[in-house]
Amino acid sequence: MIFSTLEHIFTHISFSVVSIVITVHFLTLLVDEVVGLDDSSEKGMVVNFFCITGLLVTRWIYSGHFPLSDLYESLIFLSWGFSLIHMVSYFKRRKYNLSSITAPSAIFTQGFATSGLLTKMQQSAILAPALQSQWLMMHVSMMVLGYAALLCGSLLSVALLVITFRKVITIIGKNNNQSFSFGEIFYMNERSNVLLNAYFLSSKNYYRYQLTQQLDRWSYRIISLGFIFLTIGILSGAVWANEAWGSYWNWDPKETWAFITWTIFAIYLHTRTNTNLEGVHSAIVASMGFLIIWICYFGVNLLGIGLHSYGSFTLTSN
Repeated sequence: MIFSTLEHIFTHISFSVVSIVITVHFLTLLVDEVVGLDDSSEKGMVVNFFCITGLLVTRWIYSGHFPLSDLYESLIFLSWGFSLIHMVSYFKRRKYNLSSITAPSAIFTQGFATSGLLTKMQQSAILAPALQSQWLMMHVSMMVLGYAALLCGSLLSVALLVITFRKVITIIGKNNNQSFSFGEIFYMNERSNVLLNAYFLSSKNYYRYQLTQQLDRWSYRIISLGFIFLTIGILSGAVWANEAWGSYWNWDPKETWAFITWTIFAIYLHTRTNTNLEGVHSAIVASMGFLIIWICYFGVNLLGIGLHSYGSFTLTSN
């Protein structure tokens, strides 16, 4: 009883804190930058991290198994992964405003997990026979951490694209007689040095240029980390599948989409080896990967079929 009460307390505190963090971010968009508000949002994400950690530990002790047995627990763990990524940046004393990405991601996943749609999953149950293995912690934790890192990195690439496209539209909007095409965008991206001298003359526009470079650099770092986690997760899952089902690969819907996700981000990392494809080109690939991840992680669960059907999404019946 006490563990269940603690779990609810940690859930409500963490959800409230991350809601306040997002509110603070909206306030900073409406008014000039305030140091106190920025510090509050950073500290709020730290509190959220420890609350979700306490929630997971409490559920682990209460249920007797690692809390990654169903969709509800994996969503909470995914939210913890978003907070963990923010914590790494926070303790390195590097303020890259990652909470603008991690905070909305955390509240989205945690909000859906604690909604009425997953009420049945919120109740701890006996671990399914197929999940009673030491590979559960290794495989699922690596996969979910990989999803968290790849989603954050992809969102940074989306932000880069938004800033770049707005910049290009602003430039072309000044020349109404010229036609607009995506080829011009790529050409302008490749001629970034020329743009730096010709267009980024004011401090505001030069700051925008620095921001896009920062987004591109951090997107690459986080996606690289997520790709490592995803690779370890797929390999450990193959070993587990061989022990449980007698085959390393069965082309299950979840396995198929995990392979597609791995391929997309392998292509992204390959484009990064070519300096001519950095920036907008690689960001487009990462943005595609953002959609692929959600199909792999959540969309396949809607089908409720395959060998991974234990993590399927079920509506609560009244």
